Amino acid sequence: MKEKSINLQRTQSLLMELIPEALSSLNDPYVKSLAITDVDCKNGKYDAKVYFDGSDFDNAELKVIRATLRKVNGRIKSYILNATGWYKCPNFEFIKDEDIEKSKRLEDLFAQIATKDEKTDSKEKN
Repeated sequence: MKEKSINLQRTQSLLMELIPEALSSLNDPYVKSLAITDVDCKNGKYDAKVYFDGSDFDNAELKVIRATLRKVNGRIKSYILNATGWYKCPNFEFIKDEDIEKSKRLEDLFAQIATKDEKTDSKEKN
């Protein structure tokens, strides 16, 4: 993986703060409290992938959320431009963060293994 410049990392960090602020100013109940987990900017700040936690939503709700995010993309950009004073703002592509679900599945598996180990330990003691 290519190491990102400090300026690009700073931009990503600032976007991680500003995008949830912009979303909270909207009136849509799904989007208003959407948790942003990561922002990945490309060099030149022309495009940014914004990852959100969609684990609490079913497929129909995710479809509505994605459509809403596409509609309000311009309002989010305007909010960020006003807050930062930048000349340009990246185009945002909103993506459901799959890593969260993978880590939850792993945690569940570890919990199952731990309970099985406890059961076998208690049987061995008896």
